[in-house]
Amino acid sequence: MIKAKTKGGPVSIGFLLTPNFSMVEFSSAVELLRMANQFAGSRLYECFVIGDAPVKAGSGYAIAADLSLQAAESLDAIFICAGSQVRLQDDSQLNDWLVGAARRQQVLGGLGTGSYLLAKAGVLNHYRSTIHWEYLASMREEFPQLVISSELFEMDRDRYTCAGGAAVMDMFLSEIAAAHGKELANAISEHFMCNRIRQSNERQRVPLERQLGSRQPRLSEAVALMEANIEEPISPNELASHVGLSRRQLERLFQQHLHCVPTRYYLELRLERARQLLLQTSKPVADIAMACGFSSAPHFSKCYRDTFGLPPRDERRRAGSVTVDKPGGYEAFADAHRSQLRRTTPYSASAVM
Repeated sequence: MIKAKTKGGPVSIGFLLTPNFSMVEFSSAVELLRMANQFAGSRLYECFVIGDAPVKAGSGYAIAADLSLQAAESLDAIFICAGSQVRLQDDSQLNDWLVGAARRQQVLGGLGTGSYLLAKAGVLNHYRSTIHWEYLASMREEFPQLVISSELFEMDRDRYTCAGGAAVMDMFLSEIAAAHGKELANAISEHFMCNRIRQSNERQRVPLERQLGSRQPRLSEAVALMEANIEEPISPNELASHVGLSRRQLERLFQQHLHCVPTRYYLELRLERARQLLLQTSKPVADIAMACGFSSAPHFSKCYRDTFGLPPRDERRRAGSVTVDKPGGYEAFADAHRSQLRRTTPYSASAVM
């Protein structure tokens, strides 16, 4: 629970926005805290944007800063809101500032990919943390010393991280419930037409049986086994044996519900994991091939080209040409030719609180 340094005063929270940050994550947090003030009839929270100049979101909107980094040293908590190309940022000053914030015992949090910047600064060591499911594999590869879960959010002592998107609302509603009671949190949830406040340990991704619209426990179990055995793939016969089916029965199940054979589904899972590592890390292509269960780099490159339309090295080179100011992540650069309407609207979070 975030506590105010000033007894009886509001909790002061700063949002440090980085270029191409997610507007939905930032606005979700600010709006929930604003509504907590409104429903409580008192100033429970104060929100500020930290920075030296307006920062553009991935959507193109610009947010004006309220406080400099130096002035933000007195805040109770700092949350970093980043974007899909967070790895392109190289800011040693920010790293040093975050280390200083940790020493000052300020609560530190990451919304979505903001968790990556906390990890890079070394302030997530000895804490549980999480990040959006698309970045889980690369985060675990780059920071093997960290405990990175696949939970919706993690609130571990004075470190708060979440998967981003709607999970931002779940995390802040849980914080409001802990600090001011479930009644207030439920009222805010109802106001924003959220069916319920999800718990931290709920899945980030929609379970396969819900996607299919029917319960298929053996199919779900087979897919879970595939996802858990990317580096050392298990054979079709072993897979069928593990779920209590013959190979032919398993193939019919996949064809009926997923419209492909198990080997193809498995290959696409491994290639998607490889794509994440390729575009979110600097690991050599040969190492990525081995990490995703391919026996050789040439075989990996052929499979990758057949699926995504270009070899791994070409895709990495193409992704590297995308600047941090362009919207979208590793998938967005594929259709970057599309024109996008951009607007620049200065905005201050403190004005709406």
